[in-house]
Order: sequence, then C-alpha cells, then structure tokens
Amino acid sequence: MYYKLFWLKNQGVKIHLHCFSYGRKPAKELEVLCEKVYYYPRKVGLFSNLSALPYNVKSRQSKELEQNLLSNDYPILFEVLHTCYLMADVRFKDRKKIYRHSNIEHDYYKHLAHSEKNFLKKIYLKIEARKLEKFEKVISEASYILAVNKADAVYFEKKYIKPLTLYLPSFHANEGLTIQPGQNDYILYHGNLSVSENYEAAYWLIENVFSHTNQKVIIAGLNPPGFLKAKINSYKNIVLIENPTNERMSELIDRAQIHCLHTNQGTGLKLKLLNVLYKGRFILCNKEMLEGTGIEEGKTLILCNTKEDYIHTISRLMTVEFTAELLPERETMTAAFDNSQNAKKLSAIL
Repeated sequence: MYYKLFWLKNQGVKIHLHCFSYGRKPAKELEVLCEKVYYYPRKVGLFSNLSALPYNVKSRQSKELEQNLLSNDYPILFEVLHTCYLMADVRFKDRKKIYRHSNIEHDYYKHLAHSEKNFLKKIYLKIEARKLEKFEKVISEASYILAVNKADAVYFEKKYIKPLTLYLPSFHANEGLTIQPGQNDYILYHGNLSVSENYEAAYWLIENVFSHTNQKVIIAGLNPPGFLKAKINSYKNIVLIENPTNERMSELIDRAQIHCLHTNQGTGLKLKLLNVLYKGRFILCNKEMLEGTGIEEGKTLILCNTKEDYIHTISRLMTVEFTAELLPERETMTAAFDNSQNAKKLSAIL
C-alpha cells in the first residue's frame, strides 16, 4: 500500500488517503506522499460482530468518512473488500469507483479457517467467510476491478459483467534485482508466523522436507505459535529467528542459498514471492504459489509439488553457485511487476 502511494505520487497523482486506525500513531511518512491523510477509529468489539455484515466491513463504518468523500467528486479507490461499505450507496452512484482486490476474500478466509488451530478463531473465520461471500456482490457497483492475480481476474470477469476487470499486480519495495551472486549454506522459510496460512506451510515443510535433510534451515518471522516453536526445537538442523528486524530479515533473504515457499491457497499474490524473486537466489515452490502470476519455472525457480521434489532439488542446488548469467531469467520473471509501469496504468484509470 505504501509503495502504491509512492508510485502514484511519482506519476503526479494527488492523493487523499482515508484510513482506519486502531493502535498505531499517525505516520508522518504518509503526509509526504498525500495531499491530506484522514484517520478514523475502527469500531472493534462484540457489537461489530453482531451484524449481517462481515466484521471487517462493519467495524469500518464512519459518518465522518461519508461526509469527507461527499465533499468532492474525485475517483475513489477502495482498497480490498473490507473498505467497500459505501460502494453501493446511491449518493456515490455517479462517482468513478475502483475496487482493488488482494484475495477472493471468502476463499481466503475459508482456507484460514481450515488451517486455524484455535477453535474459537476457526468458528469466527468460517462465519466471516460466509458473510464476505454474501457481501462481495457490492463490487458489481464498481467502475473497475483491479485484480492482483490473472486467475482471480478471470473469476471476477465471469461473475461481474458491469465493471471492467483488469490485471494489475501488487506494488512492492523493489525497484530492480538485488540478487547477490555466490553460494551459501542455508535454506530459508520466512513469513508472518502468526497467520495460519504461514504456520501451516512452515509446519508442512518441517515435517515433510526439512526434517529429511541434513542441511541448515532457518525459519524466520513474526510471532510464531508455541506448537511451531516446539516442532522446530525438536530438530538440530532447524533454527528459529523470532521477530527479526527489517534489516535482519533483509540480510537473511539476501544471503540464503535456497528459498522454500509453500502454500495451499492459490488466490491473490504472495508478496514474499515477489521479494525473493527480486532479492533471493534459488527458489523452490509449489504450483499454487505461482497460480495466476504468469511466472513460469526456470533454472532459478523450480516447481516442487511433492515432498520428494523439494528434497531432491535441495540436494542438487545446495552446491550450485548462483551466477550473474542467471540474472536475465529473473529479469524476465519480474517484468510484469515493474512499479513504474503499473503506476502509469493505474494513474491512466484514475
């Protein structure tokens, strides 16, 4: 989101940013990029759950936001389904309204519910998934749907006739390849380990891949649950780096010999995939990780759809040097994710 603002400003777009806050202080960095930044309190708690609307939508209602948006006739960019409460409001009937998708939300929540270990969270996620699926029809009132994933774009094109659906990948921190040629001695899995999608992937990789190799493995990320820490501690070759700083995480990504990625969800675009495409050496992932991205397998990114594929490919690549001759392949893989070009496309729509 921050890099979307950065690149839109770079294109000369004047931005009025409306955001819901719940705990974080206002960010001065945003004031540099925007004409004005508005903050609204998010209405968290039990009351927002007792509604036919999804909790993430109900808790983002604001009369002040309504009045601020009605005070002008600028295009409105609705960032993900959670912000779309006003999309079908008749007062905005003639406004240009753009829906920015990041996941097919009800599918995403269903997958999270399947992975979640906590019983109450699992129930919440299942209920929220049903509410989100029902609420999604609000985006039929949009002028445009911007999908981060080609497969998801097809889903929206088939389901919603009126809005024009376009493929526009996520913005990100990378302006060019920074891959360090060379070789190292460890495999890396990283992510926000408090999210069920990520801790499930880490657990699967530990049980099926990392525990079947003698190679050094580093798992790094935010707030890992206790059962994952216990699992990691039972293997001598696996190390946990808990809550690393941004600098430390960047260093781990840059220096890893192999990046292992895995997901059971094919929706959206995985930002960790983008980061390692620009920064990392060899990448192993399953087909779901690439679904809808247009990225194809090569010498530096290898599809591994079984545990045997991962184990065999790790054994082969741990002794292979990443050379400068491999960089053109990665440049091809990242061409569609150029921030400058995508900002031009988005500013033209606006």
